Amino acid sequence: DRIHEPHAVKKYFESINVPILGHIENPGKLEGGDVVWIDEKTIAIGEGYRSNSDGIMQLKRILGDLVEKIVTVPLPHWNGKNDCLHLMSNLSPIDHNLFLIYPRLLPVSFIQFLLYKKIELIEVPDSEYNSMGCNVLAVGNKKVVMIDGNPITKALLEKKDIQVFTYNGSEISLKGAGGPTCLTRPFLRTGF
Repeated sequence: DRIHEPHAVKKYFESINVPILGHIENPGKLEGGDVVWIDEKTIAIGEGYRSNSDGIMQLKRILGDLVEKIVTVPLPHWNGKNDCLHLMSNLSPIDHNLFLIYPRLLPVSFIQFLLYKKIELIEVPDSEYNSMGCNVLAVGNKKVVMIDGNPITKALLEKKDIQVFTYNGSEISLKGAGGPTCLTRPFLRTGF
């Protein structure tokens, strides 16, 4: 149950003087793992069990002219309603023109949109999806953090001159269904 998280985050942000543009109200739902910046003026939002159309519409109103385009990406049922599946379960921005994706769980139209935006796509192999090979956090210019145990994906990233830092995620990530992108929520990213 995540119902108390927005209040706690709001209280913390107010304590450090971070401005708050708005919040999502019921029946709207919107989780950070479903929101991905494609570029400075474009956001993709996964619509599924954790983020719904009402939440997406509310975010559009809150952001107003701050973004030019919000792309709604329908998410699959996959393992059911209780599974923790976000857009970022299937997509990780690595650099401004390089994304890691698991194409089996992304709509063709969204993959085509990314290619139209001139984003190069690295595909995570089936054998590394369940070990969160697609859940990779960009932490700086050509630097990422990922869970250890995804050697094919790691090699694909290194082939693109990406410096890869790994950690043992057997306890904190794999048991809790949260990789490095789930364990963080940057609200300012520079040099990306």
